[in-house]
Amino acid sequence: MKRLLTLAICILGISPSAFSQNYKNDTFPDGSEITPWFKDYTKIQLKDLGKQYTITDFGVVKDSTKIQTVAIQKVIDKAAKGGGGVIVIPKGVFLSGALFFKPKTSLYVTEGGTLKGSDDISNYPIMPSRMEGQNLDYFPALVNAYGVDNFSISGKGTINGNGYKYYEAFWARRKINPKCTNLEVSRPRLVFVWNSNNVQFQDVKLINSGFWTNHFYKCNNVKLLDVYIFSPHKEIKAPSTDAIDVDICTNVLIKGCYMSVNDDAVALKGGKGPYADQDKNNGGNANIIIEDCTYGFCHSALTNGSEAIHNRNVIMRNSTIEGATRMLWLKMRPDTPQRYEYIRVEDIKGTAKNCLVVLAWKQFFDLKGRPDIPLSYGDHVTLKNIDMKSDTFFNVEKDPNVRLSNFTFENLNIEATKTAIDKSIVDGITLKNVRINKQLVE
Repeated sequence: MKRLLTLAICILGISPSAFSQNYKNDTFPDGSEITPWFKDYTKIQLKDLGKQYTITDFGVVKDSTKIQTVAIQKVIDKAAKGGGGVIVIPKGVFLSGALFFKPKTSLYVTEGGTLKGSDDISNYPIMPSRMEGQNLDYFPALVNAYGVDNFSISGKGTINGNGYKYYEAFWARRKINPKCTNLEVSRPRLVFVWNSNNVQFQDVKLINSGFWTNHFYKCNNVKLLDVYIFSPHKEIKAPSTDAIDVDICTNVLIKGCYMSVNDDAVALKGGKGPYADQDKNNGGNANIIIEDCTYGFCHSALTNGSEAIHNRNVIMRNSTIEGATRMLWLKMRPDTPQRYEYIRVEDIKGTAKNCLVVLAWKQFFDLKGRPDIPLSYGDHVTLKNIDMKSDTFFNVEKDPNVRLSNFTFENLNIEATKTAIDKSIVDGITLKNVRINKQLVE
């Protein structure tokens, strides 16, 4: 029934957020107020974005084979010098390398229009950046906004990362060296926003990213409304194409989005390493709401980590999962001190191979000389009103370096092959009306 409803929504052009549950009187998991900002779903209107700079009016030609980075960047720079405005991608396909938006500029992609990324990495000049929990010099994204408050991407067009050549290069490298890191193969993200406040993406299609699709670093007040995010997971798989990476951000609303990628859908990051919590470039995420979304294939609908040190007040709710590997993943990195707390997943239906996963993530483990393994924590985690088919419900290991406490499972209807819940792993576990394979679990 849910899938038929989703199909009807797509055919009729109705936003999934129109079917939202009533959460008017709720609070964050720690009891703090959910501010009115999270209840404001107002869409940005093109007419309100200032002067319109349609790129074909300023020297950009309609030629889908010609890389026009310089010409498009000149339009952005012209708008910035003129006091700001919106860069409009009209109908047609426009090929570009890395673009850098300036203060008071934004991006609008017209329905039928495509901003397409170059598949030649030389069109993405290396510069100061942030990847996988560390600050480093790296390739920029196709669309970049460094310190651009009020930056927005809107319109019903497409931003296409054109990532297939990057995918092929990555898997070729993995054949030569199965232990190669993600950063060894040169490839760009689709969108990177750094140190920007009051950011909003809406309605656009973001597809085929070469690396992570959306990466927000040190941003406050970020909204993604009714965005379609996709990368392939069959035939040629798109490695590490996370839909949304939230990296040291406060106040994030992800609403009415469709996400199907060959990695995590929403991943909360913030730093890695044995002394990550002492690095000024690192930090925590707080006040994250993900609601009214549909998940296609992904490694996890909601992932904490692995490059993360502190996530607090995280809600995922009123959503459908259609074939994820995991619903909720606490990715415990044994070389990094981590605290994941006050996380609530509620009103979820669908299928996932694993419902709850808490396992050590040991890929590229490096204590860098630290003599002890830092302790990590998962505290106040709630699963509520879940109707899910899965292979394993409780995929949680007993780890001497991880402290789990105050887990609540309420109103769960789970169909699973592996059904065991080891209560000894969690200090304080509450079960209320939990049914696995129709049997009440106490």
